[in-house]
Amino acid sequence: MIDHCPPATIDRSWTALAVHRLEADARRSADTHLVKLPLPGPVDLYLKDESTHPTGSLKHRLARSLFLYALCNGWIGPATTVVEASSGSTAVSEAYFARLIGVRFVAVMARATSPAKIALIEREGGRCHLIDDPAAVSDVAARLARELDGHFLDQFTYAERATDWRGNNNIAESTLAQMALEPHSTPSWIVVGAGTGGTAATFGRYLRLRGTSTRLCVVDPEGSAFLPSYRGLEEEATASRIEGIGRPRVEPSFVPSVVDRMLGVPDGASVAAMRFLRRRLGISAGPSTGTNVFGALRIACEMRADHAAGSIVTLMCDSGARYTDTYDDDTWLAGHGIDLSPYPAVVERAWDEQVWACP
Repeated sequence: MIDHCPPATIDRSWTALAVHRLEADARRSADTHLVKLPLPGPVDLYLKDESTHPTGSLKHRLARSLFLYALCNGWIGPATTVVEASSGSTAVSEAYFARLIGVRFVAVMARATSPAKIALIEREGGRCHLIDDPAAVSDVAARLARELDGHFLDQFTYAERATDWRGNNNIAESTLAQMALEPHSTPSWIVVGAGTGGTAATFGRYLRLRGTSTRLCVVDPEGSAFLPSYRGLEEEATASRIEGIGRPRVEPSFVPSVVDRMLGVPDGASVAAMRFLRRRLGISAGPSTGTNVFGALRIACEMRADHAAGSIVTLMCDSGARYTDTYDDDTWLAGHGIDLSPYPAVVERAWDEQVWACP
């Protein structure tokens, strides 16, 4: 059985046109902004704002890479139905690119997915295939692709290999280029979360390619399998409650050997940091950005305690506008067992005094 069209059935001229459309779209989109946050003290903190992509999230880069990889491997043709296992930002971006090249797109997702997220995918021309068991989305997506004689993009397998980590304006090359004229031009740390693991792999490999001293920290939410695995522990993982990052299993695209450090971040802390960004800085960001910022603040406090100056770069993954009815809603948080009450004071003190006092 196969998950894609036989290469012989795909017209090379159609593939060339599809690749051309993806490349043209990339050229129309200016690079995302690198925002210097007003963190007091000797450590400079930067936020690379991936929400400015046409589909509003970091996953825009991944979706483009996955489509290019599949097109250039001869897996997608004009009659191919493209299938993905995702209820989040990846599916929104993939639906966008599917429409751009004129193919059908189906996102397999849990039936409990919010109507707002389904609407975003459908707005981009995608179709949502809802199932009862969230743990079965990948298996169902692979089966559906076979039944439709389509192609399963499989972000969790192909994320790290589809992205050209050597350069070509990937997120790592872009970030280091934007830092070139800053006071601490070589970042001390890059802090990212892991969903597929592709972004972390891109940063980790590129930092080694460039021979830089910058270290990579991956932050992981509660319930995710990445952190226990990194520590060599065998713990039962559950589904992450922070959308976009954390997985119940270690995905093939996660490359722990390029990660210098991992930190666990409580879900309440992620939401507290997300709300801090809006309240204090006027930055509307989603919960995975909160995870990133909470981890970056911890490292900044450690550097201050060590009397070290330098810079830290982390990512704004998407806008908080997508989470008005969820992570911005106290009733929704209580219903999902997320208690942020211990953490606003931690974030405030870390920001104002660079003192880490997390319970």
